[in-house]
Amino acid sequence: MHPSLQPQRILSIDAFRGITILVMVFVNELAGIRDIPLWMKHVPASADAMTFVDVVFPAFLFIVGMSVPFALKNRVQKGDRFLQLQWHILWRTLGLLVLGVFMVNGEGGYHKESMGMSIHLWLLLFYICAVLIWNVYRSQKRIWVYLLRTAGIAGLLMLAAVYRGGEDGSASMTPRWWGILGLIGWAYLFGCIFFQLFRKNIVMMLAMICFCIAFYIAGKSAFVQESGSLRWISSQTGNAAHTSVVLCGIVLSLIYFDKNETKAAGRRFIAAGIFTLLLFVAGYVLRPYFGISKIYATPTWCLYSAGICCIIFSVLYWLIDIKKISSWTRFFKPAAVNPLLTYIIPGILYALFAVLHISIFPYSMRYGVPGFLWAVFYAIAVMYIAKGLNRLNIKLQL
Repeated sequence: MHPSLQPQRILSIDAFRGITILVMVFVNELAGIRDIPLWMKHVPASADAMTFVDVVFPAFLFIVGMSVPFALKNRVQKGDRFLQLQWHILWRTLGLLVLGVFMVNGEGGYHKESMGMSIHLWLLLFYICAVLIWNVYRSQKRIWVYLLRTAGIAGLLMLAAVYRGGEDGSASMTPRWWGILGLIGWAYLFGCIFFQLFRKNIVMMLAMICFCIAFYIAGKSAFVQESGSLRWISSQTGNAAHTSVVLCGIVLSLIYFDKNETKAAGRRFIAAGIFTLLLFVAGYVLRPYFGISKIYATPTWCLYSAGICCIIFSVLYWLIDIKKISSWTRFFKPAAVNPLLTYIIPGILYALFAVLHISIFPYSMRYGVPGFLWAVFYAIAVMYIAKGLNRLNIKLQL
């Protein structure tokens, strides 16, 4: 499968992933800061606008798409047959969904009086179980690996059992929504399906992007929303929109890294530029009908975000792969090779400090310039924590 793709790890993709993780930690911490400019915040759902903050999540989706061709090829080279490959995709999707659901339920909707423990302790135990299950163990004694992972799974089941939600504590843990990781999981699954169906046919991948956008448009139509048998389409519009961003990432990977194509670097840039222009034009055409909204996952938001990601990656590709200026990327390597752990480090720290009743930054200073500088420091600190955990051989892999 896909023998024409470059076999080595792509440093420019790693750099893009690491930068996105850093910005994600920064903007998440910045969300709790008062008196900062509006362009540093998510725009309201009803606003026909977007800021750089609204591009962080689709950048994750885009990078997932860029990585799909290489990830699936590597699985095949390791000996996976068709069914084994599908099981790997499903297992990875399930892992993202499980993590997303637990994190969402820990953010709100819980009934602390009925749980027998604080939500912070519950979250901390959840993160410990997640590390036990998805850590990449180097031990040669497989029995210990099985025992640790079994303990993690048993722990998750116990935490799900003790969780109580609702106003009276009678509700169990439910996927009120899938969380960021869960949404990435669904988009990853559908992106993998489309990629396997059409291999490296860019024309068909472009057609599938159009299909996802058309699916979204159909789901928002009055005819579908008023039809009992077709209403399920409306519930899947978000997944279709997110999948379109993943597919955009796949297309850009094929443009830049398909070695069967004899294009020189300049021609690859031209092809990427045309693709980027098409994304912006399509988004501009659709904007009067759906507007720009991250919350509603509108087509224009998806297409504009994917176009921005194309521009950012093209700059990184030119700088790293063409000009070979790459020493600066070492700072982002820990997050790039261990993105899931880096993603949950802020959650672990939040839960740990809450359990210990420690406040590491006074609430009175969470405003303006002091808050902004704190968010910058915090994001950099998380990167170094990830580096330290990497050295301790703690690496999560779904």
